[in-house]
Amino acid sequence: MRANVKNSLNYIRKITDFVPDVALILGSGLGGFTKTMEEVVCSIPYNRIPGFPVSTVSGHAGKYVMGYIKGVPVICMEGRVHYYEGYTPEEVVLPVRVMRALGAKVLFITNAAGGISEDLQPGSLVVLRDHVSLFVPNPLRGANDPSEGERFPDMTEVYDRFLRKIIEQNAARSGMPISEGVYCQLSGPSYETPYEIKILAQMGVDVVGMSTVMEAIAANHMGMNVCGLSLVTNMAAGINTERLSHNDVKMAAKDAEKRFAALITASIGDVKQYLETLDK
Repeated sequence: MRANVKNSLNYIRKITDFVPDVALILGSGLGGFTKTMEEVVCSIPYNRIPGFPVSTVSGHAGKYVMGYIKGVPVICMEGRVHYYEGYTPEEVVLPVRVMRALGAKVLFITNAAGGISEDLQPGSLVVLRDHVSLFVPNPLRGANDPSEGERFPDMTEVYDRFLRKIIEQNAARSGMPISEGVYCQLSGPSYETPYEIKILAQMGVDVVGMSTVMEAIAANHMGMNVCGLSLVTNMAAGINTERLSHNDVKMAAKDAEKRFAALITASIGDVKQYLETLDK
């Protein structure tokens, strides 16, 4: 186990012996989800964990929240850290590695994203079926820890098809439109130019943002079962005439928060049976 993961784990274990089955990363403006948890066991700010990266972006509270959703033990990242904040790829994925070390087998990754596909609009939900990682550094660069995963992990199916089905079925039950798509992470913090979006569209990318891919790669490397869910908070540059603003992103996320929370809650509840198959 890497030293930074071990140090973080040791600190957390002095506070709680909580063992999560599911890890959940909450994207920009979606941190209010933790208020819907049926029971909160403990909350640990990142800045109290020695050597841990700290969220510096508005809309990212920066803490682990541990508790129960539909009877499932869950650890939430209320706010993530980003590559554009100046962190190394290894630091960006440290929180995911720690959640895995605490016991999480399944990772739900959420994000606020820009819509590229003409079928999308602000408020649309997109379940990720694949991603493009060509424009950000790979978080697995450097020495490999064989206790975490193999040197050259397969990336054929990063986003678990069964977990995608769970989310899509719950959306259908609620009459909530949802689609599958491909996500691309760019470095940020500047938004993309219209021509960059044009290139991504030609590549078949549906949604774009500044997170998720590095975390998904690290989780896949450690054998976690991953699903990704994008909330389209704005159309990407050049799709329409509107200028892009982080405040607008947070407001759009806030508008969709109840709908998003209901979908995530129901989906995590349905993961119980899936977790039983992983334990066999």
